[in-house]
Amino acid sequence: MARLRRRPRDPEGRMTLSEHFREFRRRLFIAAAAVLVASIVAGIFYDQVFAFLSEPFNDYRRANPQSTISLNFGEATSALSNLISLSIFVGVVAASPIILWQLWAFIVPGLTRKEKRLSLAFLGATIPLFLAGCYLGYVILPQSLAILYGFSPEGTSNIQQVSMYFSFVTRFILVFGVGFLFPVVLVGLNAIGVMPASRLIRGWRVAVVLIFLFAAIATPTADPFTMFVFAAPLTVLYFAAWFVCRLLDRRKERARPDWLDVDDTEASPI
Repeated sequence: MARLRRRPRDPEGRMTLSEHFREFRRRLFIAAAAVLVASIVAGIFYDQVFAFLSEPFNDYRRANPQSTISLNFGEATSALSNLISLSIFVGVVAASPIILWQLWAFIVPGLTRKEKRLSLAFLGATIPLFLAGCYLGYVILPQSLAILYGFSPEGTSNIQQVSMYFSFVTRFILVFGVGFLFPVVLVGLNAIGVMPASRLIRGWRVAVVLIFLFAAIATPTADPFTMFVFAAPLTVLYFAAWFVCRLLDRRKERARPDWLDVDDTEASPI
């Protein structure tokens, strides 16, 4: 029986279209497996996850014992569907480092050595910023709920559907997590030459207004407290991104050859 000959590896890292598809399928499978495993673990610890995400709601209930407020399962299947959706949400958040790593590993063969270092730095900044944003969203959630429930007229009750409550909580946390990736986008645009640091600092007033506008639209609540708490760190991150972009621009200027600055009518020293 003839032995199958294995295709020799290209020393330059080039791949055929079919090899690209197989590599993409492998990376996608690893990311999906990570989400599945993390979701199963979250399902095993569902009671702890439920209690953790319900704590902001319980804080308001303990602080307002006179209010009629509770979480309610409206249908027979609500408890099961909430277990599945909540486990998947926690699984995606927990597996996000692995998902991003698989995405990076898929595109890195086509990058130069400098681009590999830069993309790895972006990956290292994306994960902690996303998790920090999610944590901030959870921290200010009790104050946001207190403001929203405070609009209930006297004599009314807040019988909250569990599915609606956790949908609100997960969207609230994710908005903060995704919003904190804003400076990574700015630095990325600077790295490819689209957004120089000088443009960022010239337009900082417009940027701050747009940040507050984005915070007002993106946050699920309509209260100014949540908008300010979301917009304030984004503003700080904007200036932090400007500082990083300034360092990158200075490095580019030092690496720029002097002969490029010679006028077309003058003789080059080369």
